[in-house]
Amino acid sequence: MTRLAIRDLEVRFGGRQVVDIGELTVNAAEIVGLAGESGSGKSMTTLAVLGLAHTVGATVRGRITLDGTELTGLSQGELREVRGRRIAAIFQSPSMAFSPVFRVGRVVHSALRLHGMSKSEATEAASRAMRQVLLSPGLLDRYPAQLSGGQLQRVAIAIALALRAEVLLADEPTSALDVTVQAEVLELIKELREREGMSVLFISHDLAVVAELCDRVAIMRQGRIVEQGPAAVVLSAPEDSYTADLLAAVPKIATAQ
Repeated sequence: MTRLAIRDLEVRFGGRQVVDIGELTVNAAEIVGLAGESGSGKSMTTLAVLGLAHTVGATVRGRITLDGTELTGLSQGELREVRGRRIAAIFQSPSMAFSPVFRVGRVVHSALRLHGMSKSEATEAASRAMRQVLLSPGLLDRYPAQLSGGQLQRVAIAIALALRAEVLLADEPTSALDVTVQAEVLELIKELREREGMSVLFISHDLAVVAELCDRVAIMRQGRIVEQGPAAVVLSAPEDSYTADLLAAVPKIATAQ
């Protein structure tokens, strides 16, 4: 079943087109990678799906549907109901989602209360979600600076869990983390798909990570998707020369002769 569908999507800054996607879909309980170099339009696609492209001065045309419901025609009030509760997002720098002057728990509880939970429900849901991402609920009493980048990324994922989001947009969520923590976050995303049935659009420039995590992949260049298909096929036998060039740039570990 198709959960998230993007069709004929155009994102423009005035007369300059930065995204032109004919079709991109994410099925239920599927992880789809959107890969390409920095500046290829991946993050603008994320903002368009969230209904936030206008905040950076862009205009959006096309169709974005969630379980068949059109999102592009919704008001900002209606989109706020979708963001978080049905479509959640995590980004490259998780610290940006948390105010340094408030304890982490205040941010988490505010997000849950915004979507209709009572104070007691938010407290219970936050604690349960923290345990699901293998963090102590006690960390909610700390300030963002007292948590590591990996811990903050897990807290951001916990918010999505607590709200029971159907789709997770993960925009370069591991690129700012060290290799060990990166592996932990990737494993958690896999578990979300398997345990919760969550669909994931995973945006990354790192094809090695995409190959490890994703079921399908779409390769983006200058705002357009030049190739897409099963990750194992596209990344082992690319048909487009741009994909082949990206793969050639992936560092390889030399083996002893």
